[in-house]
Amino acid sequence: MCRFCKSLLVLAGVLSLASAAYADAPVMTWPAGWQVETVPEAASGVSRQRAVKVDQGATPVMVMELTISQVESGHQVNLQGVLLEMRKTLQKDFFQGGYQSVCTRIHSTMLSRLAALETTCTITQNGQHVLSQTLVAAVDADKAYVLSYAGKAQDYKASQDEIAAARNSLKL
Repeated sequence: MCRFCKSLLVLAGVLSLASAAYADAPVMTWPAGWQVETVPEAASGVSRQRAVKVDQGATPVMVMELTISQVESGHQVNLQGVLLEMRKTLQKDFFQGGYQSVCTRIHSTMLSRLAALETTCTITQNGQHVLSQTLVAAVDADKAYVLSYAGKAQDYKASQDEIAAARNSLKL
């Protein structure tokens, strides 16, 4: 009987630790019908959650990803600088692929309960709007969050309600 009590006590302890860890994990209600995957955590402590919307031919038309990175204790993150660098990298990568891109001015927004910065890039090829991508970044005491969503121009526009619902559901 005493062994059973000890086992029960250990189990209760493990469950409380697991629920505490789960409580710290971001929670997002992904759009219905999107394929959701959790990308294995990198050795650097970066974790990702991703959802992909596919068309009837199973071709990806939209991708939404939440990236969570650990921030070193005492490190002050220059959120504006980080988002500028991400935007510059995105534009450079598209340029190397033969695309042109124009991005909105970085502006303030909210990501869950956190003040955040956001920019949206319109990607064109031969003057034709082909893709759009939005980057939203925020920092908490010990974590940095980036929500990115991108897709083909028409699908990006048509998915705005789904994106807004998922974004509004995010609990950090």
